[in-house]
Amino acid sequence: MRIGVISDTHGLLRPEAIAALQGCERIIHAGDIGKPEVLDGLRRLAPLDAIRGNVDSGDWAAAIPETLDLQIGGLRVYVTHDIKTMGFESAAEHVDVVIAGHSHQPKIEQADGVLYLNPGSAGRRRFKLPISLALLDIEDGQPRAQLVTLG
Repeated sequence: MRIGVISDTHGLLRPEAIAALQGCERIIHAGDIGKPEVLDGLRRLAPLDAIRGNVDSGDWAAAIPETLDLQIGGLRVYVTHDIKTMGFESAAEHVDVVIAGHSHQPKIEQADGVLYLNPGSAGRRRFKLPISLALLDIEDGQPRAQLVTLG
């Protein structure tokens, strides 16, 4: 199963992001959506799970949760916008994958049997950080992630 992981769009859904997410069976947005139109565009590609980030406010964002605890492909996937606010130890809680945005810094790390994935920012460029998203493949109960640089 291929899952597209995107974050920090800040109201901008780039054509390159849409192209990179083609063929995904599911999409996860890890917050700082910016505008509801971003969610509409992603829903046209695949079933969507999204959380609210620190810039997501107003009536359109009120029903969007701050975190998600998902079961995907036999794995427990926890989604938060800012990993610093998690409040629990991932391995102790039997989480297999933690997805977080916020920092705009794309990163894939493995620690204590947990895959930590930050897709980076797919919105407007911040500082000299790359514009990116991630693809998460789950096969035979094993997660593998790759970063995709946009533009």
